[in-house]
Amino acid sequence: MLARIYMPAKTATQSGRANTGMWVFEFEREKPKRIEPLMGYTSSSETKTQVKMEFPTLEAAKEFAEREGIPYTVQKPRPPRQRRTVSYAENFSYKRHTPWTH
Repeated sequence: MLARIYMPAKTATQSGRANTGMWVFEFEREKPKRIEPLMGYTSSSETKTQVKMEFPTLEAAKEFAEREGIPYTVQKPRPPRQRRTVSYAENFSYKRHTPWTH
C-alpha cells in the first residue's frame, strides 16, 4: 500500500500557524469508498487509511517508511502567499488612477 508524506496547511478558519509544523504520514486509498445499501452510510473495508502518524521532520517520516518497507511519495509544502497590506487611506490617495466609488 502506498503512503503519502506531507505537511498540512493551516486551516482556513484560523489566522495562526498552530498544528502545521509536523509532517504527516498516511496511507493512500486503494479502493473507492462505497455506500451501504441498508443505511446509506459511506464505508470502506480498508483499515490502513485510518492510520495517521505525525513526525517532527521529513527525514524521520522517510526513515520510518524505509525501515518498515512501505513505498511512499512526498508532497512538498507550497510557500505561503505574500499578503499585500492595504489601508483604508489608500482609497483617497492622490496617486490613485481611477476614482474611488461605492
